[in-house]
Amino acid sequence: MIRRAVCLVTLACHFVAWSAPAGAQEIRNRDLFAKTQKAAQQALEFYGAYDNPAEQARLTEIGYRIAQESTFRDFPFTFYLVDLPEPNAFALPGGQIFLTRGMLDLGLSDDMLAGLLGHEIGHVVMQHGTRIQRRATLLNVLSTALLAGVIIGAARGDNRQTTPRDPWDRGGDNRGDVIQGTAAAGMVVTELLLRSYSREFEDEADDEGQRLAAAAGFDPDGTRQLMDKMRAHLPESRDYGYWRTHPFFEDRVRAATVRRGLLKIQEPEPARAFRAATQKTLVDYVEKDKPEPPVARLLEEQALLAWPQGELADRLRIDALHAKRDGTLEKNALAQDLGGLVASYRENLEEVRRLTPESPLIATLEKEIAELEASREALYPTAGRVFEAGIFETEFLETFLSNFPDAPERPAVALALGDAHSRLGRQVEAVRRYLEAWEAAPESEAGRKAIEGLRNLAPSLDRLGALEQLARQDRDPELQRLAAERLAQRVSRYEDLANGAEHLRRYPDSEYSEQVASRLNSLADKLYGEVVLYQTVGDHVKGSERIQKILTYAPQSPAAERLRQRMVLES
Repeated sequence: MIRRAVCLVTLACHFVAWSAPAGAQEIRNRDLFAKTQKAAQQALEFYGAYDNPAEQARLTEIGYRIAQESTFRDFPFTFYLVDLPEPNAFALPGGQIFLTRGMLDLGLSDDMLAGLLGHEIGHVVMQHGTRIQRRATLLNVLSTALLAGVIIGAARGDNRQTTPRDPWDRGGDNRGDVIQGTAAAGMVVTELLLRSYSREFEDEADDEGQRLAAAAGFDPDGTRQLMDKMRAHLPESRDYGYWRTHPFFEDRVRAATVRRGLLKIQEPEPARAFRAATQKTLVDYVEKDKPEPPVARLLEEQALLAWPQGELADRLRIDALHAKRDGTLEKNALAQDLGGLVASYRENLEEVRRLTPESPLIATLEKEIAELEASREALYPTAGRVFEAGIFETEFLETFLSNFPDAPERPAVALALGDAHSRLGRQVEAVRRYLEAWEAAPESEAGRKAIEGLRNLAPSLDRLGALEQLARQDRDPELQRLAAERLAQRVSRYEDLANGAEHLRRYPDSEYSEQVASRLNSLADKLYGEVVLYQTVGDHVKGSERIQKILTYAPQSPAAERLRQRMVLES
């Protein structure tokens, strides 16, 4: 294997000094790009985007430096952070590159991240996604699954179609059919992302990726360092994270070590022109092809990330802010989250000041922030009177705290919100708001009532996330002890998949994560058995509901894997 790797590297090194120009980017296969971009949007909807602006900026900056060095101009590259605890990275053939929260949690250096992104970009450059018939079939199945959900919903007159992120909001007798469409989409997206490549394709992606990383100015030894770090921190099981999608580990490490001695770190040109070209290609696609709104919004976000300065970036930024502003101002005045809106404006203002201090957008943003602040100030007396009157909805309380975080009513409002969430059975939010009221003014009447509410609530809590919150606070040792004991009892006995999934998402670093995940897999296996039973007797609605639960709350479980395999085989 080492001898084979040396031959491959020697051939690649003939081109190591070459640096690709920014070049004109195209979308050569608009049908494939549309399918893969829809898959990207579904993946983020299904798994959730990881909101970490600093890491997103680092991912984008390193990614475009590497992408610029390739000769690939068939599709614009885009980079996404996915909220998954398992360390992984994957690519779609239309240039969409994904990195999980779990991979970033390993603490990768820039050289390691460059090696990882180079490998994924290598899969796209070498067109591995379209050279595997299974992936091409999956993209077609995805289109069919999504279309089926839309057609069935329209035919039955139901405009309340569900998504994997909102599995309970259903209505009408056709819910099973619509669930089948969304569940199928979730299964196919996961198969697209998590299906491993052959040894040949992994070798090719490693070779191309390591070469691109060196050409972009990164140490190609980052690839070996990355694999050593993963080997030290992760179980080497084919069912886990990175090893599932990137097999043949030992041979790849040896080959990467050989390549490191043959590659020279280059001094590349800045990627500014390449990133600006990517931005223009994405915006032109949205304007000409007019994808559906969720995909269009995602592409516009990626266009701004690709190159966050200049006239086009300013236009994208203000358009996004105005869309958010208009949606906020359409609501009743007391339901308008002006605090959150102002925060978004200020984040953009600071970024524009940092990147392009001469931009005319700065004056526009300052003017609109002043107007919003004036509206918020004018709203406070009315909001205060409504709260004092005691007749309000939960949304009003949430908005009050966002709009007036420093108001003297804050402890009392947080207490009222804790009471409201407690009555509705939202234990995690109830605990959070009680803690907020208590910590804001522990000696006040609201603070005393909040701690009393927590002590009354704690013995009956069954949501793992709520118990973990209380176990982590240290203001009340007795409450902390009670919550910790109950949490230790519940982690291996809870019955609701959503309960375990929520805990893993909120507290990936919990000492109980392994037990919670194990129980989650067991519950998913039980539901899988029910899926088979209901499908056997022809009750597709109940079968589809259980499929939806598995895919929503345990998408990485063995049960979900069996569902995806069955779905693809049947398709």
